[in-house]
Amino acid sequence: MATPSLASSAGLAQRNPRPQLTHKPGRATLVLFFGLLLAGLAYTFWSLKQDVSASGTTVTTLTPFLLLGLALLIALGFEFVNGFHDTANAVATVIYTHSLPAPVAVVWSGLCNFLGVLLSSGAVAFGIIALLPVELILQVGSSAGFAMVFALLLAAIIWNLGTWWLGLPASSSHTLIGSIIGVGVANALMHGRDGTSGVDWTQASKVGYALLFSPLIGFACAALLLLALRALVKRRELYQAPAGQTPPPWWIRGVLILTCTGVSFAHGSNDGQKGMGLIMLILVGTLPMAYALNKTMPSEQALQFSAVAEVTRQALVRSAPGPAPADPRQVLTAFIGEPRASAELVPALAALTGMIGEEVKGYGSLNRVPAEAMANVRNDMYLTSEAIRLLDKRQLVVFDADTNRHVQLFKRQLDDATRYIPLWVKVAVAIALGLGTMVGWRRIVVTVGEKIGKTHLSYAQGASAEVVAMCTIGAADMFGLPVSTTHVLSSGVAGSMVANGSGIQKRTLVNLLMAWVLTLPAAMVLAGSLYWLLNQIL
Repeated sequence: MATPSLASSAGLAQRNPRPQLTHKPGRATLVLFFGLLLAGLAYTFWSLKQDVSASGTTVTTLTPFLLLGLALLIALGFEFVNGFHDTANAVATVIYTHSLPAPVAVVWSGLCNFLGVLLSSGAVAFGIIALLPVELILQVGSSAGFAMVFALLLAAIIWNLGTWWLGLPASSSHTLIGSIIGVGVANALMHGRDGTSGVDWTQASKVGYALLFSPLIGFACAALLLLALRALVKRRELYQAPAGQTPPPWWIRGVLILTCTGVSFAHGSNDGQKGMGLIMLILVGTLPMAYALNKTMPSEQALQFSAVAEVTRQALVRSAPGPAPADPRQVLTAFIGEPRASAELVPALAALTGMIGEEVKGYGSLNRVPAEAMANVRNDMYLTSEAIRLLDKRQLVVFDADTNRHVQLFKRQLDDATRYIPLWVKVAVAIALGLGTMVGWRRIVVTVGEKIGKTHLSYAQGASAEVVAMCTIGAADMFGLPVSTTHVLSSGVAGSMVANGSGIQKRTLVNLLMAWVLTLPAAMVLAGSLYWLLNQIL
């Protein structure tokens, strides 16, 4: 009796299209995982030690380093959680179409995430930082600055873990941006201002539109792509569930693996930058002597910087020849907090531009700026760059073509001096995101593969969703916009299900919509509350 039972079980396994998701990692895999984790941590702290030693700083207290270590671990923890929360979306389609076994798909996706982070541009990283309150960025090394960083990271981690536990593909990008807005609103309210003044709403709306429209694009484009495939490729097996554990035809398998690779790489390139931006904020606040300015800038470029600053100052003085205010920093800080043109605005910008140029000229290069002056020089540069950005965006002051050219050139030089990411930061984030991909992926994979549509994912549906997700996320990265891998891919799967006539499971759809709707306000409330609490403690 035992033999027929075993035979029938084997036959059932052959007919069951559900992939094997219960594979446990072997000893070699665990050794490699923890070896990479320890190597990443060791490289991170060795690089920190080297950079601090190179800055010539004498260590008198361990307190900043303890705070820095804690902040870095939380920031890397956010990227680790981001890895197993978001990247499960990239591997769901190749796993459920049997293009790759689950262990192979997860490891491959982790490697592609790692490479995506290493080769990223950094534009998204500083786009995220632009959402933060300027007064906190300028005082990021204070207790309020640490409270800001800890609050938004902890809020993002808590919400991500909660939605992961429930198997809901919520967006890490959505969560982090909600946390940033929550901290900005809370900071404004705590200082007696209107809550709306604590956030750069122009930048927030730009990011919000990217998060809002990317899932709609994913849904519509995946549906249209599938319909186009059905019209052009007349192979019936592409539009049906896999037969047992049979892999797809070689060419569709190649497309699915290629798109999984592209989505994983694009996810690393886009999402990894969010952690990089926050880590740079932490480093500037705790160790300004080592990280406030880009010390790799050559001496001749520093001399060019001074010359451009002086030419820009003269152009600004010609465009608005009024007297410079007593404290140009105060004028520009007030303008960034509430962008309104005033008679003092351009003279203040000209005065601070001249002061920055003189400082850099006096030191000869950014590498020679004394440790005690690093933070102040960087703050002046950041303040000037943000003021120019807002003037250009709001068109509050219209410069002639020659003045505008000098101002924009000077801004690029300011950004080169302050907006940089050391290699070790990229490596640390890449390892955290890549290793996170290999942990806890099953819950989200099952939701995407089984609970969105009423039927098993077909080969063509998986390919359509992945192609659209890869292109959408890659385009967003080019424009420096943070988008949600989760929303784009899960909505792409839903769109392919509708186009295929498979139907959608309403319960899952409602849960996804609830997670999408609640993520922003929940993250705002959680981060704002944590920010208030940490301000009372620190």
